[in-house]
Order: sequence, then C-alpha cells, then structure tokens
Amino acid sequence: MVEQQAKVNLKSGLQARQAALFVQEANRHAADIFLQKDDKKVNAKSIMGIMSLALAHGTPVILSASGDDEDQALSNLVQLIEVEE
Repeated sequence: MVEQQAKVNLKSGLQARQAALFVQEANRHAADIFLQKDDKKVNAKSIMGIMSLALAHGTPVILSASGDDEDQALSNLVQLIEVEE
C-alpha cells in the first residue's frame, strides 16, 4: 500500500468534469484507490464518492492505493489533481 498527500490545484477544484476525468483515470488501474479529505475516505473509482468530498481549489487530500499498479496509479492521479490550470 502506498499513500501520498497532494493539494488540489485545479482552478475549479475537483468538481463535475474534473471529477469525472479523475474517476476515469482511477478506473484504468487495477489497484484499489482511495481519496481522503479530513476524516472522510472514499473510493476514488466512485464519482458520487468524489463529489461528496466537495474538493475546492487548494484543498489538501491524501491518496492511497493498494494493488498491482499502485505506484503508477498514485503517480497519475496526483499529477492530475496537482496540475495548475
């Protein structure tokens, strides 16, 4: 299991379209992936879970992954949310 802290740098946060792209990327990987904000942890492959976190620009999150491609999954997802628009 790997874990990494990241900050949402997307201008509009991780809402609607960006959340859908995030979930699409998460579903490309076999690993179990979770996204955590404060005490709430959700499955990163669930659009409803991601939307329930209401992640605004600048929000710190923790990504964790467990499985065959956990390192690659984490790397891709962190890059996706930390990109500056």
